[in-house]
Amino acid sequence: MSTRKIRWGVIGAGRIARQFAADVTHTRNAELVAVAARERPRAREFAARWSIPAAYAGYEPLYEAADVDALYIATPHTLHLEQASAALRAGKAVFCEKPITVSAVQCQQLIDEAAQQQCFLAEAMWTLFLPAIRMAQAWVAEGRIGTLTHLSADFGYPMPYKPVGREYDPALGGGVLLDMGIYPITLALQFFPDNPQAMHTVTQFAENGVEDHLSMLWDCGAASASLTTSFRSKLPNVATIVGTDGYIRIPDFWRARECSLFRLDERIDHFYDGRKGGGFEFEIQSVSEDIAAGRLSSALVPLETSLRVQRMMGRIRSEFSSPAPPMPG
Repeated sequence: MSTRKIRWGVIGAGRIARQFAADVTHTRNAELVAVAARERPRAREFAARWSIPAAYAGYEPLYEAADVDALYIATPHTLHLEQASAALRAGKAVFCEKPITVSAVQCQQLIDEAAQQQCFLAEAMWTLFLPAIRMAQAWVAEGRIGTLTHLSADFGYPMPYKPVGREYDPALGGGVLLDMGIYPITLALQFFPDNPQAMHTVTQFAENGVEDHLSMLWDCGAASASLTTSFRSKLPNVATIVGTDGYIRIPDFWRARECSLFRLDERIDHFYDGRKGGGFEFEIQSVSEDIAAGRLSSALVPLETSLRVQRMMGRIRSEFSSPAPPMPG
């Protein structure tokens, strides 16, 4: 395992970028050396808060910065393809916030660009890097719940309707599917090696036609999945993975700190990660190891996973019960 610290730059200075900056301090192999935002005062304020040496107005100087190894992209979905492509062409490793793009077509374009440039690329789907999620996967692989029969997961928080905001603006990739729905969908696909044979989808829409509530039932042959995501209300945000011999419960699965293994009503095992940060440190640590080792994608969340999720979200979008605004690309 390499001890070299990867020198990170951040594109964007919003909430997600702040979490990344805070959690870098809880890693042993990463340091934050630069930030870029559209406006210089915003970049300088971010740099001062996190003691970052360099702050840039606009993104081009960051792409060209010689002292930056890797870029974390924390901007709205619809900017990811352009920004990640430019970074890859500049020779930078790229770790792009979820969703990596807004369509499977765009995702494949980005994968092809990374291959052509021979540069690292991965999606920052932090949930899949969390130790509690990985422990749940290990318990299932070890047969501790028997044969998988059902998975349920929901993720929702009330988001007041603002047609010009990121959540609801179709020009910014708005809609609950890409914003929150990607979490239960990604989780479910981790436990089902084959895509659903059939699905039933119930969708509700905001005033501008963007989906703001989505429920899905997947027929996976011998097993099923029920998934819900919503901008309309706070959901329990729990994942339950059920087998013939027991089940696993993961509270707040999208940011999971813990998971529990049950047989009937008895909890027979429990895992807690003991994190010191907000949870981004696990993905930063893992991806920095990948980059230092010369890998071209994440050992834990390969690009095939990101592309499969994008294809599934496209399939789900085609199931919407009434027309919604088309996605770019």
